[in-house]
Amino acid sequence: MAIDYNQRKQTLLERLEKETFDIALITDPTNIFYYTGFYADPHERYMSLVIHAENGKSSLFLPALDEELAKAAAEVDAIHPISDEMNPFDIVKGAIQKNISKIGIEMDVMTVSHQNGLKSICPEAEYTDITSEINYMRTFKTPSEVDGLRHAVSIIETVLEEGLATIHEGMTEAALTAEFEYLMKRHGASGPSFSTMVLSGEKSAMPHGKPGERRLQEGDFLLIDFGVITNERYCSDITRTFIIGEPTEKQREIYETVQKSTQAGVDAVRAGVPLKSFDIAARDVIESAGYAEYFNNRVGHGLGIEVHEAPSIHHENEQIAAPGMVFTIEPGIYIPGFGGVRIEEEVYINEDGEPEVLTSFPRNLRSIELK
Repeated sequence: MAIDYNQRKQTLLERLEKETFDIALITDPTNIFYYTGFYADPHERYMSLVIHAENGKSSLFLPALDEELAKAAAEVDAIHPISDEMNPFDIVKGAIQKNISKIGIEMDVMTVSHQNGLKSICPEAEYTDITSEINYMRTFKTPSEVDGLRHAVSIIETVLEEGLATIHEGMTEAALTAEFEYLMKRHGASGPSFSTMVLSGEKSAMPHGKPGERRLQEGDFLLIDFGVITNERYCSDITRTFIIGEPTEKQREIYETVQKSTQAGVDAVRAGVPLKSFDIAARDVIESAGYAEYFNNRVGHGLGIEVHEAPSIHHENEQIAAPGMVFTIEPGIYIPGFGGVRIEEEVYINEDGEPEVLTSFPRNLRSIELK
């Protein structure tokens, strides 16, 4: 099913109430993609999408380098290329309606220099933050978006299985990371959806550690947290933890505790209850096992065309879960100097308000042999 980007723009206007602003000016590249179907990284150059409240017309301002790509992909009414020697705000001023008094922007994205540029062409304008409305729209996925997320999961799970088969004596975290990222491309992904984490031994206790030259060793936990972004820009995010060789009793206990915690979080998922209940259900298992001090982060986050997006699944989020939400459940235990375990699933609340786990890679404790 094709995505109606013009309908998305119209829905945004309706949610913002036209009388409260004259134009919406969007600068986050992923949000621009969400409303147009076109993605580019402008780097240091200027790019924005302007939507006029009065008539719903949309204009895309972007580096001239990307003009041809935009013509092929962007669902907008006008495209305005900006060469490097141009002042982008002169181009914006010449294209937007006159007498702008109220502008909707993403305040957590727009730079001070860009806001100053806007002020130079609309000195009397007031600014309203529209970030929450954009995030709200992106929170609820259509069936076609969920299909895109399923495809991203399918790729990363294939990559995980094939990558594990390359592990050998003397292999480093960095070398295994390279194997995984090669396989991502080989299986049709655009690339990793975030920096691949391959962490072994005591490094597995770092929730956001970086792969290095440490060699995989007997007795290590091997924590792998990674995902792909597809050519359609859908993201996956999965974590599995393995053991090199045979586990000790303590390693097995920690692993089984996290496994139970993940299942408790997934089992709690349904529409109509606060999102915090999923975090609490998973956290209770870890606390009851005596490892509360070693789990110090939220249990999950939304994902879609970015690997981290709304909603945030933490123990104080009162937002009510609803159909269309997709998020992770990823509790962990991280013991400095010893190692850590995280097991992460992607969960979708379907149209019936029930959970569907999009990830399917086995969660049982798996031993890896160094060949």
